[in-house]
Amino acid sequence: MTRIVLSASSTEFEQRFHEATGGAFLLLPPGPVPINPGQFVAMLHGAPLPDVVVLDPGGVVLPALELTERLRDEFPLIAVILVSDAEQEIGLAALRAGVRDVLHPQSDVMAIRAALDRAATVAASPSGGATLSPTPTPVSGRVLSVVSPKGGVGKTTVATNLAVGLARAEPGSTVLVDLDVQFGDVATALNLTPDYSLLDTVRGPASRDTMALKTFLTLHPTGLYAICAPESPAAADTISGDEVSRLLEMLSSQFRYVVVDTAPGLSEHTLAAMDRTTDLILITSMDVLGVRGLRKEFDILAELDLETDTRTVVINFCDPRGGLTIADVSSTIGTTVDHELPVSPVVLPSLNQGVPLLQKSGRDPMVRKLEKIVAQFTASEATKNGGRHAGMGRLKRVRA
Repeated sequence: MTRIVLSASSTEFEQRFHEATGGAFLLLPPGPVPINPGQFVAMLHGAPLPDVVVLDPGGVVLPALELTERLRDEFPLIAVILVSDAEQEIGLAALRAGVRDVLHPQSDVMAIRAALDRAATVAASPSGGATLSPTPTPVSGRVLSVVSPKGGVGKTTVATNLAVGLARAEPGSTVLVDLDVQFGDVATALNLTPDYSLLDTVRGPASRDTMALKTFLTLHPTGLYAICAPESPAAADTISGDEVSRLLEMLSSQFRYVVVDTAPGLSEHTLAAMDRTTDLILITSMDVLGVRGLRKEFDILAELDLETDTRTVVINFCDPRGGLTIADVSSTIGTTVDHELPVSPVVLPSLNQGVPLLQKSGRDPMVRKLEKIVAQFTASEATKNGGRHAGMGRLKRVRA
């Protein structure tokens, strides 16, 4: 059974926390975070020591980190969760202080439950006390892999706009991974200058601890987190499929949405991502070569016994003057087309400026089409659980 204590500075966060726990927590009196373990224990008024402490310091982070460090030294079995909207800036300090997880102040009920569940797995204390009601179950985020048979079809445009759209809809919910390990363009498309790359996240402390991993992410102005491709193609070649799989597993335990921008074709890294994918997004251009390439990709996926019930098909550069119709495309690939993206004059300036279309919105038809793709994944839980695109379990290789 899990005992939980909350120190809250926000009524809104407290209300969501109440919903996430069913009210099974002890709320500390309003005011600043206690400055030492003695003061903290006194504020419990005789209640048993908690298993999990959630500190919402309202932007004044330093006292919360000091308390966490002292709690770690005196009560090492207590797991501390910090509430902050500056995870990128305080991530390393939080890790060193012993913080187990960082929650965004706008985290929803599902994210709060997931953080509490992770903290409870590392906390050990005597039996007794309050339990979560209902008891939270492990929450695994959705892995949305954007793939294409060839380059130049707008895959990165779709991936970056999808990720930005999800991040704007739910702050702190989304991380974008550039798995085009040799020539990835996510950093350029988002106008980012990352301090760390994919190589740093699959090696060393980031590969073993989720708190450490978060310190290696790059924060975008929209609230999106990103893992960009390495600068050196040679170094990138040393990344294995197993390392990619482990990274995506860790990220999906921390984020509701993990968007993966893959390299063209079916590389080792792309196949590793597919093994962790819940929603497969296949994109190609509206020309004979692109459509035939997509048909071949479907055939290869069938040969590999990869389930594709969760796939979404996106056709880019749709232009009736090109001689092909959507009916021609559907007939060739053997399935329906889910989204049609038009030829648009706003795309190239967006890429050159490093500002995704959904970062600034607008009335262009391309913006509306991209918003529809985002809406597919931000639908209500009821819709997600019942639809064709619902993420009905991870894609798996099924051997006959």
